Amino acid sequence: MQKSAFASGMLLVPSFLNGMEFISLDQLSGFRNVIVIQLSGGNDGLNTIVPFGNDIYHKLRPQIGKNEKDIFKLNDQLGLNGACKQLKELYDKGEMTIINNVGYPNPNRSHFRSTDIWQTASASEEYLKTGWIGRYLDANCQNPYEAIEHDSSLSLVMKGNEKKGIAVTDPMQLFQSTREKYFKSIVDNTQANLLNEDNQGYLYKTMLETYSSAEYIFERAKIYDSKHIYPTTPFGKNLKGIADMIVSGLKTRMYYTSIGGFDTHVNQVASQDRLLSIYSEGIGALVEDLKKNDRFKDTLILTFSEFGRRAGENGSRGTDHGSANNVFVMGGSLKQAGIINASPNLSNLDDNGDIRFETDFRSVYATILNNWLGVNDAQVLNHNFERMQFV
Repeated sequence: MQKSAFASGMLLVPSFLNGMEFISLDQLSGFRNVIVIQLSGGNDGLNTIVPFGNDIYHKLRPQIGKNEKDIFKLNDQLGLNGACKQLKELYDKGEMTIINNVGYPNPNRSHFRSTDIWQTASASEEYLKTGWIGRYLDANCQNPYEAIEHDSSLSLVMKGNEKKGIAVTDPMQLFQSTREKYFKSIVDNTQANLLNEDNQGYLYKTMLETYSSAEYIFERAKIYDSKHIYPTTPFGKNLKGIADMIVSGLKTRMYYTSIGGFDTHVNQVASQDRLLSIYSEGIGALVEDLKKNDRFKDTLILTFSEFGRRAGENGSRGTDHGSANNVFVMGGSLKQAGIINASPNLSNLDDNGDIRFETDFRSVYATILNNWLGVNDAQVLNHNFERMQFV
């Protein structure tokens, strides 16, 4: 059951008392933002960016392997899944970067644990209670609404030590929930000294922040309501909501959303193709909307999955949990587009039959934080990771 906007806002927001910063659209020229999208369940990277020219691939996947007729060719060896028409258009325009073999040492094949690793930017043996976007908020932002998850509840990725982002699907509903009699009564009667109490103070601060942020988001979001046609899928609606916020001029730097269902152990081809089509069509609509409003140049879209799949198919016309995978970065101001590193080496799989990782996913985060958002990536990631050059 989905949580109400009141529950997600009240319990999962923090950091206030700096006031609401209402800024004009003119002030937002060059204001950069990031949209992070998770393909939840473990998307099969080998059937997304397909090594159709590799004989080993076809031997490993005699039933579910993709052939030339099933793909959009990117070069003589690799092709994009044929369900991703809109992504191919972005690729051809130099607005999409593909990074292969992304992962981390000693990979974990549990959905929950691997998602935690990607969301916290931890090592596989390290357990963190804060997410990398939450720590970005702690170090660089004044207000919780500077990171928004378009969902009914807040993921670990958005939770910092001092601040937490906002979970919202409907700005009006969130605003109205915080103006309900009980909620408003507590806010109106909160005494300043109570904010210093440990547990009680945290609760009151959270409610005050929710109250303030809900008004800010609601007032700004009214500025723009896209008439652009988006897919009627939940994912399409999430992307429309994010576009509305971006074009309305919210002082939000990080957005997060997801699309699920990628755990394709059985009869993978049809289900994965359907999901990739939903993803691609949603991205296509989002990009068109942002371009129409001259905001795509200031937007970076990062897509990841918590792990890839085994190189070889299983006995159920599907694939099992793997490790390294491809990552997509899209935007109107990329410095390095296209396929920027080597294809998976299918002749040198690890002992589990998985693709070996070559690029640490935290290098992708470090690049976005430093090169795109202009902040200290090591402060957020608790380590110095090699930066890349796609932005």
